[in-house]
Amino acid sequence: MNQSKSYRSAFITITVLFFLWGFITVLVDSLIPRLKDVFELSYFQAGLVQFAFFIAYLVLSVPAGFLLTKIGYKKGIIIGLLTMAVGCLLFYPAASYRIFWIFLLAYFTLAGGITILQVAANPYVSVLGSEDGASSRLNLSQAFNSLGTAIAPLIGASFLLSDTIKNSDEISVLSDVDRGSYLISEASAVQTPFLYIAGFIGILALAFLFIKLPHLIEKSPKDGYIKILGNKMVRLGVLGIFLYVGAEVAIGSYLVNYFLSLNLAAVILENDTMRYIAMHLLNTDITTIDSKAIVGAFVVFYWSGAMIGRFVGSYLTRILAPSKVLSIFAILAVLMLVISMNSVGLIAMWSILAVGLFNSIMFPTIFTLTLEGLGDLKPQASGLLCMAIVGGAVIPPLYGLLTDFAGFKIALLLIICCYAYIFFFSYKKLRVKQL
Repeated sequence: MNQSKSYRSAFITITVLFFLWGFITVLVDSLIPRLKDVFELSYFQAGLVQFAFFIAYLVLSVPAGFLLTKIGYKKGIIIGLLTMAVGCLLFYPAASYRIFWIFLLAYFTLAGGITILQVAANPYVSVLGSEDGASSRLNLSQAFNSLGTAIAPLIGASFLLSDTIKNSDEISVLSDVDRGSYLISEASAVQTPFLYIAGFIGILALAFLFIKLPHLIEKSPKDGYIKILGNKMVRLGVLGIFLYVGAEVAIGSYLVNYFLSLNLAAVILENDTMRYIAMHLLNTDITTIDSKAIVGAFVVFYWSGAMIGRFVGSYLTRILAPSKVLSIFAILAVLMLVISMNSVGLIAMWSILAVGLFNSIMFPTIFTLTLEGLGDLKPQASGLLCMAIVGGAVIPPLYGLLTDFAGFKIALLLIICCYAYIFFFSYKKLRVKQL
């Protein structure tokens, strides 16, 4: 096998992993409105679900880098996949016993497996060819990540949000038989999709036992982290990833609740076009399902916008400076949020959904711009950038807290600040390259 074919095969193989963790990351978003109802949580408490998921990146990114150094890339992937499978299986007892902390443990375990994959896969894709094409390649891989995120909301709306959740008072007045039947049905809605996912991940882990991958990333210097922390652009890039992931996750996690606060389920039912879209997305009579599922179906446009944008972005970052593309997309994301803040109904809905399109190139472009010119220090920089994904644990609860006190519209100011910083990062990177 020549080098070109070896790189192409490796690229395809790793891209499958991008799809997988994109699908799972967004599927767990669909559980947030369900858990909020089941455990009668505030928006801040519901945000702790994402905290449990993304805190794994802070705790495990550097250990994951050391693990990959010790046991090798392929074995690391297999361990990451098996850890993800264990996390999926933990949703079974969590749903059976209705214990919130087990849900949080399941989220953390699942994210731990994804962390191992993220630390290795992002820089691996960036070096499968020339450095000039790194942003384009990573945008293409992330496009398939976004394909997973685009499919997940439909699965979540169909399996996790379509039934009506009873509160504790409603459950207490049920007969013993009816209560038992309701609890079994409620648990099954969560257990079934995650059992299937655990099985698929197990098969994928088995397949990786027989896959050959080229060795490209050399061992880095022992003092690599000290050198990396002294690099200003790396520090700026790490903060950029932190704020980007936090903003993207905060929007995605609370879209269903945001839409419900705008009474969009009624608006959709009254609008022929919107009702048609919802019925075909969910493939059911939407007058018979819960309003969470009706508005939840439209979340697919947020994540599919990211998918479309990454395919387009893969081309744009080949013909234009990636930092310029990043700055334009950051400005447009802010514009969409301002429109949503100052409108109601379908305009408010579609403008915030459009943010997904402009999110598209941000993660891979910030990532590769930060790695530029770092040579054998790229693995350490990747570890720090993956640690910064912990932004998804910090920003959503803060957004939820602001929502509890001031409402969704005011809380969006926090998200606008995140995208404003990303514009600042792209501007600084462009200035550095011009010098």
